[in-house]
Amino acid sequence: MEQRLSGGNTGGAVRIGDTVRRAAGPWTPAVHALLQHLEAVGFAGAPRARGFDEQGREVLTYLPGEVVGHHRPWPSWVHGVDALRQVAGWLRDFHAAVTDFVPPPDAVWREGGRWRPGLIVGHNDAAPYNAAWSGGRLVGFFDWDFAGPVTVEWDVAFTAFAWVPLHARHVAAAEGFTAFEDRPARLRLFLDAYGWDGPLDRFLAVVRDRVAASADGIRRNAAAGDPAFQAMVAQGFDASLDTAVRELADFPLS
Repeated sequence: MEQRLSGGNTGGAVRIGDTVRRAAGPWTPAVHALLQHLEAVGFAGAPRARGFDEQGREVLTYLPGEVVGHHRPWPSWVHGVDALRQVAGWLRDFHAAVTDFVPPPDAVWREGGRWRPGLIVGHNDAAPYNAAWSGGRLVGFFDWDFAGPVTVEWDVAFTAFAWVPLHARHVAAAEGFTAFEDRPARLRLFLDAYGWDGPLDRFLAVVRDRVAASADGIRRNAAAGDPAFQAMVAQGFDASLDTAVRELADFPLS
């Protein structure tokens, strides 16, 4: 019996027993190669790839736990300091696990790009709607469709954006976060927990570039006919990201 799952950003996942079935795309073989690498090196915070079913859907192991789904506001623990530390630690460990991952030479990624030395394959969407929690502990992140070759700081930038959070104020408030005066300290906490030691102003510039690229990607995919991204444009997701970019220009560094 199929059970539709909440969470994720593009939807369409169903649970059958201890597995998750999702529509496959041209990028799925590359994502599975990444997940197989993570399994081989013992990284526990990601689902395992188990091939494809008779309908051609990808088969993944199910990450048990609580997810925020599409409800707003999010539970208060999403914005807790402990969650922020755990996510930063997960990201640090994930990046360590993929340091030596070399994708197949014919790898196709949903957002394009080609891996080269100096890049990693990042999750690229490690946000609250893609996380599973159990007993207050982060189990891991699902929805790896947007994995692809990026710099380390590009992946760190989006994760910080999602969890500090650095989103537009009206979006963060709708998600239940209103302690905007705490954001500089929360950003430093996240970066310290990750182990980032670069200049804060440079990191914020990367965040702005990363968020602007996300907005452009939503519009590009919508224009190409992807219904999930067309729905995002209709709901103003890209416009909210544009607002975040403008607001971050005045983000206090102290």
